[in-house]
Amino acid sequence: MSGHSKWSTIKHKKAALDAKRGKSWSKLAKTITMAAKNGGNPNDNPRLRLAIDKAKADNMPKDTIEKAIKKGTGELEGENYEDVRYEGYGSNGVAVMAQAVTDNRNRTGSEIKKIFERAGGNLGQPNCVAFQFQQKGVILIAADKATEDQIMEIALEAGADDVHSSKLVHEIITSPEMFDDVKSAIETAELDIESADISMVADNEITLDVDTARKVLRLIDALEEQEDVEAVYTNIDVPDDVVSQLANE
Repeated sequence: MSGHSKWSTIKHKKAALDAKRGKSWSKLAKTITMAAKNGGNPNDNPRLRLAIDKAKADNMPKDTIEKAIKKGTGELEGENYEDVRYEGYGSNGVAVMAQAVTDNRNRTGSEIKKIFERAGGNLGQPNCVAFQFQQKGVILIAADKATEDQIMEIALEAGADDVHSSKLVHEIITSPEMFDDVKSAIETAELDIESADISMVADNEITLDVDTARKVLRLIDALEEQEDVEAVYTNIDVPDDVVSQLANE
């Protein structure tokens, strides 16, 4: 079970969503614009379809979504965004990757470097930690929405690779190719999905104690707050009791 996934779920529940919505919509719009560069039809563009799904889940207005798509396809003038991945290390040698969408690589890189340094980590060279991760679909369902057996039956029958359950969440892992099928099966079963995304999942995870987890999660939170960062990936495993303790601080 990915400790980062569990932490994100708890933090999302605690967040003051209205206060963060403006920044969230800005990030989502950039993600949509970047995805639409590969085609403006979500039926033919899985990345765009996923970005639109996230925007709708966050109640982004339809016209804002359409405007972002048109910027990506060139129908409207917009910034020249590019995908950039920053890689480095947090406390205890934890691997950290930040995926960003930016119109100024130098500005974003400088800010990311400062965030790593302030958290006691360091920004590394490209590919210094990426080899430890594989692209996977990750779907999270709150533990109280279904039993582990129910989740496993639905997910594995639909083609999921694996299911990890804890007291907090069920984490379903799929190949990118089977992500839509598994997500559709869960929706058909009328189970509420906490989050669903194509992510980078570590081959091996580092189990953290509460002090180290606090430092690493502070780094993750700071990276996720940076305006250009789209997603953060780590190789941490945080036990349920540690996640609960930190969530209550």
